[in-house]
Amino acid sequence: MDEKTLIARRVALELHEGYLVNLGIGLPTLVAAMVAREAKIFFQSENGIVGMQAVAEEGLEADDLTDAGGNPISALPGSATFDSAMSFGLIRGGHLDVTVLGGLQVDKTGRLANWMVPGSMVPGMGGAMDLVTGARRVIVAMTHTVKGKPKIVEQCTLPLTSARRVDLIVTEMAVMEPTASGLVLKELAPGVELDAVQNVTGTRLIASEPIARMPV
Repeated sequence: MDEKTLIARRVALELHEGYLVNLGIGLPTLVAAMVAREAKIFFQSENGIVGMQAVAEEGLEADDLTDAGGNPISALPGSATFDSAMSFGLIRGGHLDVTVLGGLQVDKTGRLANWMVPGSMVPGMGGAMDLVTGARRVIVAMTHTVKGKPKIVEQCTLPLTSARRVDLIVTEMAVMEPTASGLVLKELAPGVELDAVQNVTGTRLIASEPIARMPV
């Protein structure tokens, strides 16, 4: 199993029947494919759809049916489309149960930076600020490192998305829960040991034995 599939599968276990869930651009969109169609979990994209199926069926791709990143999607029976005002009303009104977002950095306090690298061309923050602020629960789905450098750090050096603490971080190595005391290591991926995770993490993790294994 590749690392992105592992992350998406673990995140999917956090979603329950009746949830309204936003999936961010990139890795988070894979989560929808890990949930059975009959699970009654409703995926929302901020460009204006509830009832998204993240992967378009082969041959049914359409230029006017995409996720927020412009990738082709399918719409499940009973889905609804609407304008951006309605879509952001759902987000800012606190109606999202969960948002799953990618990350560039998360610090020891659980603050997320995921929208820009200074000096790089970016179109704007998009819905990231609204999603972190408005969703009832925020899950960060990301790889543990980038080019060998930790993405989980003592303090974010990239521009913050929000001052709010996220609720859960899922990487290919571990599951961590930000708390007022720091990042609590909740689970280790199959075959991964505590020392290996700590060695590629830029801040001290809080760990108490025994540490559970990811149920994937």
